[in-house]
Amino acid sequence: MQQTPQGVEKDQQARRVERLTSRRVWEHQYIYRLRITDVAVVVLAVALAQLIRFGELQNNGLQATLSYSGVSIVLAALWVAFLAIFRTRSTRVIGNGAEEYRRIVSATFKLFGVIAIVSLLFKVDFARLYLAIALPVGLLGLLLSRWLWRKGVAVKRSKGKYQTSVLIVGSRKAAVSMAKQFERSPGAGYRVVGMCLPGYEPARDAVTLEGYEIPVLGDEYGVVDAIEASGADTVAVTATEHLGTKGIRKMVWDLEKKDVDLVVAPGVVDVAGPRLVMRPVAGFPLIHVEKPQYNGAKRFSKTAFDLVFASAVLLLITPVLLIAAIAVKVTSRGPVFYKSERMGIDGKPFSMIKFRSMVQDADKHVERLLAQNESEGGVLFKMREDPRVTRVGKFMRRFSIDELPQFINVLRREMSVVGPRPPLRREVETYDGEVRRRLLVKPGITGLWQVSGRSDLSWEETVRLDLSYVENWSMVGDLLIIAKTVRAVAGSDGAY
Repeated sequence: MQQTPQGVEKDQQARRVERLTSRRVWEHQYIYRLRITDVAVVVLAVALAQLIRFGELQNNGLQATLSYSGVSIVLAALWVAFLAIFRTRSTRVIGNGAEEYRRIVSATFKLFGVIAIVSLLFKVDFARLYLAIALPVGLLGLLLSRWLWRKGVAVKRSKGKYQTSVLIVGSRKAAVSMAKQFERSPGAGYRVVGMCLPGYEPARDAVTLEGYEIPVLGDEYGVVDAIEASGADTVAVTATEHLGTKGIRKMVWDLEKKDVDLVVAPGVVDVAGPRLVMRPVAGFPLIHVEKPQYNGAKRFSKTAFDLVFASAVLLLITPVLLIAAIAVKVTSRGPVFYKSERMGIDGKPFSMIKFRSMVQDADKHVERLLAQNESEGGVLFKMREDPRVTRVGKFMRRFSIDELPQFINVLRREMSVVGPRPPLRREVETYDGEVRRRLLVKPGITGLWQVSGRSDLSWEETVRLDLSYVENWSMVGDLLIIAKTVRAVAGSDGAY
């Protein structure tokens, strides 16, 4: 029996309400679990700090123990409060990576900054070892717990759960570009269920993307009907010139009645949140894009981190370096190390050091192998089964052991631990003005390209990731990339 239009409309509305309710439920449950985990981590951190610093009751006396038990309770309560004040459990950031971690780090350090100021002003003598234990243990515990929760969310999203249903509104080109961005980042949980495009033609309009079809449900003025038809709980607007200010304002009012979220893409791609500042000017909410900072305190902190990190790593991996050097020397003719000219910061050449993983004089054989280049775009040279690679070299490349001597380049301040991929001179000679921005910072041993597919990436994708890193360079981002690199190397993802 065929349903009446009223019946179809009721079914569509019921499905939308069900999706919206489902999203609200899992978000509420997820935040509740985060709150429990945060409290548990903070309490354990301050309890551990008190136990290590002050020991058992009989060693310090009842009064001292009760005194610092009170301090621990107050510290734990303030810590949990700061995590709430800085919105570390906001639905806008949970499960989405760097911003969530940044807020946790910011809230924690600001809390201990307040404690330091109070201690100085009121001459309150806190035990330094107590705070020195509580801060790193608690911070690492919070970051680790959030990482574990994120992994759980990623698993759910890979199974089609914990999704945000998105209706994209904008020009065809901009809408398709946005849909591709969402498709590229499945961990974000944004699933496109429909589009509203100018020039909508009901009889044939649809968009095919990555093997599946996205229905076009109307033009830019049919958003409310499209929401009912698709069950979307979020509307994403891009390329707003077709709507104009009145059209967007009306859409905002219409969506308020539907309890549907509205997000507007500013048209600026690969720029992180900290560089976007909202400032109302003459009644218009203008988004100011701050210039990326490559100098001053940020560069000093990055250089200091590079030197300390590289020194520590080289000290720890000395046995691995010795074994690798012996293996290279006894299994093939030629030097242990391979020095390749690469272009560093501002296009200055330097010799990048690696363990030799190919036969001697392998560079002389590139010309005859160019016809077998598997890299898209032809700028890079890649072969999955390169005949020049030795047996030991193949093993080293699989686990990136051949790249470990590059930490020497870091100590020589020619490279950074994290940065864009170090390019060859012939690659730099093909750069246009946009791609040359990669040379504004030092090349890195690892980077976004390393943790996003390595040799499996196309030239365009490598450039996009490198430019994104240059535009949004931060220490928290560097630490996340290092952590992801360990996982990528262990899994041999994209290595050949």
